[in-house]
This record gives sequence, structure tokens and C-alpha cells, in this order.
Amino acid sequence: MRGYCILILFLSLIFDTSINAQKRELRAVWIATVNNIDFPANSSMNVNDMKADYIRYLDKIRTSGLNTVIVQVRPVADTFYPSGYEPWSRYLTGEQGKSPQPYFNPLQFMIDAAHERDLDFHAWFNPYRATMNADTTLLSEKHPFYEHREWFVKYGNKYMYNPGEPEAREYVLDAIMEVVRHYDLDAVHFDDYFYPYKVQGEVFPDSITYQEHNPNKIETIEDWRRENVDYFVETLSKRIKEERPDVQFGISPFGVWRNSDVDPTGSKTKAGITNYDDLYADVVKWMKRGWLDYVIPQVYWHRKLGAAPYEEVVKWWNNNSYGTTLYIGHALYKINKWEASDEIAAQLDINKKYSNVSGSAFFSAKYLFENPKNIVQTLQRNYPFYALPPSSLKMDQTPPSKVRISQTEGDFHKGVKINWEDNTSNSNAKKYIIYRYEDFGYGVLDGQFIYKIVDKSPYASQEFIDQNIEKGKKYTYLVTALSSNKIESNRSNAITVKVGGFFSNKVKVVH
Repeated sequence: MRGYCILILFLSLIFDTSINAQKRELRAVWIATVNNIDFPANSSMNVNDMKADYIRYLDKIRTSGLNTVIVQVRPVADTFYPSGYEPWSRYLTGEQGKSPQPYFNPLQFMIDAAHERDLDFHAWFNPYRATMNADTTLLSEKHPFYEHREWFVKYGNKYMYNPGEPEAREYVLDAIMEVVRHYDLDAVHFDDYFYPYKVQGEVFPDSITYQEHNPNKIETIEDWRRENVDYFVETLSKRIKEERPDVQFGISPFGVWRNSDVDPTGSKTKAGITNYDDLYADVVKWMKRGWLDYVIPQVYWHRKLGAAPYEEVVKWWNNNSYGTTLYIGHALYKINKWEASDEIAAQLDINKKYSNVSGSAFFSAKYLFENPKNIVQTLQRNYPFYALPPSSLKMDQTPPSKVRISQTEGDFHKGVKINWEDNTSNSNAKKYIIYRYEDFGYGVLDGQFIYKIVDKSPYASQEFIDQNIEKGKKYTYLVTALSSNKIESNRSNAITVKVGGFFSNKVKVVH
């Protein structure tokens, strides 16, 4: 009998270890609003249809096994929220500066709807871009373009804030911090657009700005441009941490930092564009200095691409992330162009080989509906159970105090009500995780047993009602507290209940 018990314990430990290995993983998708790529479907939708369209995305994202949305809330210096700095987005209402009617706050709605579905919300900002073409008649008369024309430059048939203009930088920083200050974001997110991608035959028009705003007398305009972007990233990072230490800051750069033929510390690639040399984005410096909580390089290439093979690029980032949480960006929009039908599945397998890769993000959300080469089924196979997104290594690692389930009651019609106590003055809990077990896994804190994540109320006594119960069944519940950095407390005491049988609606505590 003793040997049998030891065997059961051994098997339990193996089970516990294997499933906990997949408990923390970013599984994100970008929702692009510029040009109505993903959402809203068009800019003439009424408010109810727009809300339904967004919920349709969230439900598809959740059933695909993902846990995070990266939503573009400021696409071209216009907004999906009321702002004191920039006008309403024309991709929202069809006319820049026009508010949704009947009035509502789309950003608040999008955050709340995501959190209700246990999805993290990363607010995606494009820092400098102001137009998608040269037609300024589409800009609102209240756009900063008209008040401060000197802040903007035209390049590649588009207008953008000049990254070397100090007043423009400060204005954009303030515009982003407005959102950080007022919304329950999980992260602030940038993609790969800093200085623009180069246009053949055009010179970026900032030579005068270089002469006028170069207090450190930087010798080359290229180094000066990198310093401008460095300043922007470092300053925003510091301001976020000062104002909202619970909000992460992440960037999704172009997939190659530098090629090794130019810099021996670069990757063994022959990319025609690089972050450092073309976009003036020194991502390695940002990671070394600890300015970023996470990085999601856009490794939008297949495994056999000669100039930048997928695994070669991933391996380089794995070895050069400098303690910054690393995720990998995948190109759903290219799947049908690739020969291999299992390319994304193979990429996810490659990611598992590298210890610093902590998850993936996919561009973009509409392809979950188009489902090229059955990508949804691929994701579901790879993500069969829910996983918590990772915590930031740069943020507070202190776990909240564990809680105690104090009361459980209910009946078949009202559901099982669970109450637990938390000391509001001592605990750094922001949310609570409800674990529910039926036939196996009791006590294992793994994603497949996460039943619901709920926000912390302002009161010491917390409550959750489980209405999805069946007669005659037993359910065991545990509760853990989760900090704003997703550090989890020790588990609470366990409560097991049995729902009454055919002649009873009562819920009885049996343990």
C-alpha cells in the first residue's frame, strides 16, 4: 500500500510539472484599425453593430486559445477615445473629429469587454504617423497639423510628426500618457514604425531640424535620429512606471536588428532593412537599459527564406533579449503565400526550443475568420487550455497574500456562491483566479483548471457565483490572488460542494 501511495505521488508530481510548464505564455493577436484592416469592419457602422463586431472578434480570439488582444487605439494621430490632444479617428466614424453617435467611449468598452473574457488588453499606439496619404483635407480642423504645422514633415506621400522636433515629441508623449493615466490598460504597445521605412529616391526632410535641435553636437544625422528615438522610448518608459507601475511597455520591432556583415553582434541574416540602420530603432540598447517590459520581433518569414530564415532570427533574439521578456510575432497574412501547410505549427515548435521565448503574437485578427490553411485549428491544438500571460521581469515580483474562502452556499437555480476574505490594506492583489476541479487535477494551479478571473472589489469580502453547475456533481474550488504584474499568491483553502440530485436543488459543502 505504501509503495502504491509513493507511485501516485510520483505520478502526481510529473503531472503537476508537465502542465505547469505551459501555464504562462503570451498568446496575442493584433487588431488593426488603420484603414479598417480588422476593426471596425467599416467606418459607417452604427454603434450597436460596431460593438457586436468587436465582441465577435473577442469570442473568436478566445475560442482560438488566445489570451491577449493588441488593439490599435491611435492609428494616425487620431483616437478611439475622447482626447484633449487629438481628434476622433475617421476609421471609427468616417470623419476625423466626429464622435460616435449615440455617444460612447469605444476604448473603455473594448477594455471592459476584453477583461470580461479574461483577455489582456494592450493599447497599440503609432507614435509619429499622422496620415496614410498626402490628402490633408481629411484631417479635422482641430488636428495639431493645423495648429503646429512646423511639427510635421512629409515623406513617402505621408505626413508624420518629426521625431527630431522636441515640442512634437513632448506633445505625442503627453497624448499617450493621457490614456495611460485614465484607463485600465495591461500594456502600452508600439509596433515597428519609428522613423519611416525608406522610400527609394527620397531623403527624409530633417536636415534643418538636425542643425537646429542637436544640443549634444552628434556628428552624424543617423546617430542623431537614433538618439531622438532613444529619448522617446526612455522617456515614455519612465513616465509609465512613475504614473502607472502596473502597466507594461512593449514594442514589436522589425524582425532583424542588424545583419552580421555590418555588425558582428547582429544576426546571420541578409535583411534588406534593419531596425538600427534604417528605422533608427536601437532595440538592443532599449533592452539592455531595461526600458521595455517585453519585445515582440516581427519574424514574418518562413523557415526556408534565405535572407532571414525563421529559426535563425528567433535564435538571435533568444540570445540577445537581455532579460526583457521575449515573444515572437507571426504573419498570419502570409500563410497562403507559403508553400508549407504547417508553417505556423512548425514555427511554434521551434519557439519551444528556445528558453527565452515566452509566447507568440499573430498579425492580424481578421485571419482567424478567413482561417487560411486551418490556422484556427492549429492554434487550438497548440493552445488546448487557457494560459496566464507572463509577468514582466522588470516589474514588482512580490506575490499577493493568499486568501481564505470563508463561505460557500447556493442552490441549483442560483448557482454556487463563493466568498473569500482579503485584507484590502495589505494585499497587492488586483484580480483573483477561480480554479474549479471536477474529476481530476485537484490542487494543481494550471490553466486548464482556471474557471474565471475576476477583478478585486474595493471591499474586504470578495464574491463569485458559479452558475454553470449540474445536478449530482461535485465541484472543488480554490482561489488565488493575482498582482498587477500577474504574480500569483499561494492557493487558498479548498472547498468541495455537491449539487443536489433529482429531488433536491441544494448545494451542500462536503469538504
